[in-house]
Amino acid sequence: MRGRFGPPPPDGGPRLQRSDGTRPQSGRPTLPGPATETVTLASGVRVEQLITGTGDPVTVFAHGLAGDIAGTRPLGSAVTGRRVFFHFRGHGRSDIPPGPWSFGDLATDLRGVADLSGATRALGVSMGAGALCRLIAETPDRFERAVFYLPAPLDGRRSDAAVQRLNRMLASVESGEAAMIADAVEAELPASVRNTPAGWSYLRQRVDQLQRDGLAVELETLWPEPAVPDENLLRAFRGRALVIGCEGDEVHPSGWAERLATLLRADLQMYDRPTVLWTNRQELRDRISVFLNS
Repeated sequence: MRGRFGPPPPDGGPRLQRSDGTRPQSGRPTLPGPATETVTLASGVRVEQLITGTGDPVTVFAHGLAGDIAGTRPLGSAVTGRRVFFHFRGHGRSDIPPGPWSFGDLATDLRGVADLSGATRALGVSMGAGALCRLIAETPDRFERAVFYLPAPLDGRRSDAAVQRLNRMLASVESGEAAMIADAVEAELPASVRNTPAGWSYLRQRVDQLQRDGLAVELETLWPEPAVPDENLLRAFRGRALVIGCEGDEVHPSGWAERLATLLRADLQMYDRPTVLWTNRQELRDRISVFLNS
């Protein structure tokens, strides 16, 4: 595929070769995930998506940079109605249109998926939250409810930690080495999870997905243009919003969560430490579902 890092593994499975004997050594492939489909948006871009649940309302879930469908599914596990998870351009099996890209392009992807499914609610994670902000800035009446989980800065400026994270991930996927990819993914896990069955399962799933699908080099072109050209446009949002941030997260500064909540007149939930999806998973899922289901 043009522009995508990461050839497929030579015989299909990740090889987590570690010196630590407590970690998985077999290289056994992960179990296959649920069947996805590829849909063509009004823009002509084809994206991979997964729909779960039945009935209304419909909620669309937008993942973060270098994220995937599997990583956003836990956030919607208790949300009623249909749940639409998808891969932005350059992720998973979605298309890689010619670059450079902007958050306007990501907002077009998100809008296209939402329009096809009739979604009236949305949740965005990090980069996905930025795309959701851009969409709302353009059409403030598009969603009735919106959740912004760990919103990244909207001004086009990234912290050193954010730059290093993307560089590390792209370099590891470009190498094609499962152990290098696992190191990059593991760096994002809390220490308490790294030597647990849940941590190993997550590592294997992510290594398998990134080796299989890779990441597009065009993702580096999303910056430095601001995600939203004028933050004040967000004040026109007509729905209800929930912003969720964390103290101590270098990639997703808590100040931006507070700033976004003010602009949207949103409910704000701040956690006292990062990696909340691992450390406060049940409470996080309950908070999101109560907001979206009410």
